[in-house]
Amino acid sequence: MAIKPSSDGHLAINGLSLYHEVFGELGEATTSPLLLIPGSFMGTGSMKSWVSAFAGERTVIVFDQQGHGRTPDTPRSMSYEQFADDAAALLRALKVERADVMGYSQGGGVALQLALRHPALVGKLVSLSATYRKDGWYPAALEGIEGLNAAAFAGTAVEKAFKEHTPDTTAFDAYLEKMKVLGINDQNISDAQMRSISARTMVIAGDADGVQPEHALAMFRLRGGGDEGAAAAGMLEKAPAARLVILPATSHVGIFGESAVLAPMVSAFLDDATPSTPGLF
Repeated sequence: MAIKPSSDGHLAINGLSLYHEVFGELGEATTSPLLLIPGSFMGTGSMKSWVSAFAGERTVIVFDQQGHGRTPDTPRSMSYEQFADDAAALLRALKVERADVMGYSQGGGVALQLALRHPALVGKLVSLSATYRKDGWYPAALEGIEGLNAAAFAGTAVEKAFKEHTPDTTAFDAYLEKMKVLGINDQNISDAQMRSISARTMVIAGDADGVQPEHALAMFRLRGGGDEGAAAAGMLEKAPAARLVILPATSHVGIFGESAVLAPMVSAFLDDATPSTPGLF
């Protein structure tokens, strides 16, 4: 059943009229709020299944990035760093001192930048089908972005949402071009920067994802993943430093539809649930 936000609306954030929604009451929950960051071209409405999966346990915040959903575009340039600064400004405007952050695809890249640029704001970090470097994508995924044009979005929810606040074809075309540049250029976070992130991290990808599995594994390793003690003992005795999930037969788009499978794993990570070990002998 769909749930309704307890509050929503636009806030003046870094030159944007940024739309956001809050599910639950900030400051009242015993758990940290969860900031969900949608992927490329996606708005808050696309996150309904994920909001529903988490809202019973924690307060959830979602927002529309620049030009996405109900946040109008501006002449301002686009970058993962700028989008992360927008997210940070939103949390501060909502008087959130610290939140767990989960981002999908482009949103996952923004979540990484948020953890790098504003570490005090980020408790735990979940990267869903995202990369920290351009070469983490299969080349074919980037080639697909290069081929995007207005015709591909004709009649879609993306075009409709944009033209509801900006009924200007040239403005929509300009937005698409900026998004193509953002997607093709991606970002370039160094290994040293990945190691420096203070937030405990969960990396999730599909085995048929646009994200190469080797890249997801590299992210996991850089975030402190791997436990030789557990390998020697055959069991985990404490919550691991980082967690890795690779879903079988799952594509970049397909993984977004797996909230029922992934939300319990993510919740266990956010709650620092102690891994259980069955008795064998």
